[in-house]
Amino acid sequence: MTILRPVKLERNKERQTLELDWSDGHHGSLPLKFLRDACPCAGCKGEILFGKVYKPAPLAVFQEGMYEIKSLQPVGQYAIQAAWKDGHDTGIYSFEYLLMLEAEVSKSAAS
Repeated sequence: MTILRPVKLERNKERQTLELDWSDGHHGSLPLKFLRDACPCAGCKGEILFGKVYKPAPLAVFQEGMYEIKSLQPVGQYAIQAAWKDGHDTGIYSFEYLLMLEAEVSKSAAS
């Protein structure tokens, strides 16, 4: 089974997107706001402990730099970790999750 992985990640400052070139040759684009709002970390999405779901309180305020990427680091051979300019850096985006987000963006653009 071949795992798709990004071979190139690039921030487009003008469009405020993360541009991804994938190992199968296709190109994707994710708006930075969408990417941050979809952060998969426990602080943003919640977590499940012993079968009980714990959801965090929704973020109610805009924080300067929250939609600006400071850096992206690889996590093993399966994910990237985003550090945002507001200091948030606990989200690990698996390649599978990034592909799912791309599909959501494409679907909403087609509607």
